[in-house]
Amino acid sequence: MATPRVRNRCPWARGEQYIAYHDTEWGVPQFDDRLLFEMLILEGAQAGLSWETILKKRDNYRRAFDGFDAVRIARYGDKQKARLLADAGIVRNRLKIDATITNAKSLLALHEELGSFADYLWGFVDGAPIQNRHTTMKDVPARTEQSDAMSKDLKRRGFKFVGTTICYAFMQAVGMVNDHLVECYRHQEVRKLKRS
Repeated sequence: MATPRVRNRCPWARGEQYIAYHDTEWGVPQFDDRLLFEMLILEGAQAGLSWETILKKRDNYRRAFDGFDAVRIARYGDKQKARLLADAGIVRNRLKIDATITNAKSLLALHEELGSFADYLWGFVDGAPIQNRHTTMKDVPARTEQSDAMSKDLKRRGFKFVGTTICYAFMQAVGMVNDHLVECYRHQEVRKLKRS
């Protein structure tokens, strides 16, 4: 009986949920406006918490926030806010819930002005993933010039919970930067991915 091949992964990928996320999603370039909006909201919701907490609640977030349909979320009023604050399946933080509604409105305004959220966001990296070659987690930054610029412009447009650290984590998650460590088996796989 052959022994299974052990794959080198980024050191944070421990536990079934993190491994699945690392192996299939983290660092994969995303260009779908709805998914990008979802990830921006989830990264903001994670502020002060672990990403594992958000991953466990992700399906609940999709249910609670109408599949991250910005048009529907932008119309949320007091009744929907009360429902969300009572929903144990999500992070029940009034500021984060209000920020999601505000961000949906800001996204709709951005769509009116520029069209594609994806094109806007990817403009901060000139339309292509930044291919980093970090060898240890200590080498991976918490922010960059690009995340600073993204944060500043999103805030100017009225978005909330979009500080530069949140923006950099978002950029990593949606493949705007490849921060898989070079010895991680996903580094080369992600490097080869192109916009479809």
